[in-house]
Amino acid sequence: MFESLSSRFDELYKKIRGQARLTEANVGEITRDIRRALLDADVNYKVAKKFVDDVQAKALGAEVLRSINPEQQFIKILYEELVMMMGESTQEIHFATEFPTIIMVCGLQGSGKTTFTAKLGNLLKGKNRKPLLIAADIYRPAAIEQLRLLGQSIDVPVFTIDGEKNAVTIAEKGVRYARENAYETVIIDTAGRLSIDEVMMQEVADIKSRVKPHEILFVCDAMTGQDAVTTAKTFHDRLKFDGIVLTKLDGDARGGAALSIRSVVDEPIKFVPTGEKLDAIETFHPDRMASRILGMGDVLSLVERAEAQVSAEEAAKTEEKLRKNEFTFDDFLIQLQHIKKMGSLKEILGMIPGVNAAQLAEANIDEKSFGRIEAIVHSMTKEERHWPHILSGPRRARIALGSGTSVQEVNRLVKQFADMQKMMKKLSRGKMSKQVRELAGMKMPE
Repeated sequence: MFESLSSRFDELYKKIRGQARLTEANVGEITRDIRRALLDADVNYKVAKKFVDDVQAKALGAEVLRSINPEQQFIKILYEELVMMMGESTQEIHFATEFPTIIMVCGLQGSGKTTFTAKLGNLLKGKNRKPLLIAADIYRPAAIEQLRLLGQSIDVPVFTIDGEKNAVTIAEKGVRYARENAYETVIIDTAGRLSIDEVMMQEVADIKSRVKPHEILFVCDAMTGQDAVTTAKTFHDRLKFDGIVLTKLDGDARGGAALSIRSVVDEPIKFVPTGEKLDAIETFHPDRMASRILGMGDVLSLVERAEAQVSAEEAAKTEEKLRKNEFTFDDFLIQLQHIKKMGSLKEILGMIPGVNAAQLAEANIDEKSFGRIEAIVHSMTKEERHWPHILSGPRRARIALGSGTSVQEVNRLVKQFADMQKMMKKLSRGKMSKQVRELAGMKMPE
């Protein structure tokens, strides 16, 4: 996400670095480039203009003009303004003091409401809440069945009324059922609608009026760009929703909707799904997203994803095995599964500070390589996984044949695994090699 904008900011940094100091002339030139970059990223014109005007006003301040490090000062201003534009602070769901908290999900057809409803239910379940999903989409064929199946896959109950053709009735009875059965949170999946469809808009307004939700979330497809912003404003004028969910943001290289929608509607972005799986959803953090856009990485989100996959106890056991040189291919396979659950390799690399956006966009990252590695390890016997040193030529040929890979790929994986073991052995003895120190960017005495 935001690949094109991040690349443009990389170019701007180079231009700023070439300046001994900031002047009104070069600030004007740089901010013109920023305006073009934002408009190319499909940011709303009025939002882009205000952003550039605010950046220019701050950059021409006395403190910045006299700064001996104009690049850092300018990037700091860009970061602060990006955070302001996307919402200043993280906004969580407001839970009611009495059960149940009622959340209504609305949006256009095809925006991903039903899948998000299940993802949100899964997220809340993981936070030890007791959610109930209500299937109130009575128009789209198989919508109710889709939600029912999604609910089964995450072990979250779904309230339905077979044959009922009134969405308001379904919502009301679902909320009543939740109260009677002590469900802490209710998530109502409403039918997708066109903003110009008065009948459909009235239905969602009636649901709001009758069940009185504590939170209304508007789901929109980030890849529709400015159409998403226009639709959000139409819905907000009618419903006064409380937060925005941007789906498919991971597939939008421009990101104009994410940068515009909060400013236009004046409501926070609350969630951003990060993939197709039902656990691929994140709370939206404006500061972290600004950091990603500016190429500063997002270490906090990276750590949170890692912690969500690996418990402290498991991490300690892995560390102990590495220290004692007892880390096997079985352990390696487990770690590989954890990494896959964290997201795509490209996305994970984008969270690392200093990774150049242009290089990342051009990088030929083969996500399928994980599958080949897993196939190789699965083709090994139990003994071979535990004692790789017994992997002779004939054994490697058998593994290559069984995994559908080449002997060269098997050799490469075995060598990399052996190199990793040697490196970890040195680290455990406190003898960090020169190559490792350079990789870590550490300056230690010889």
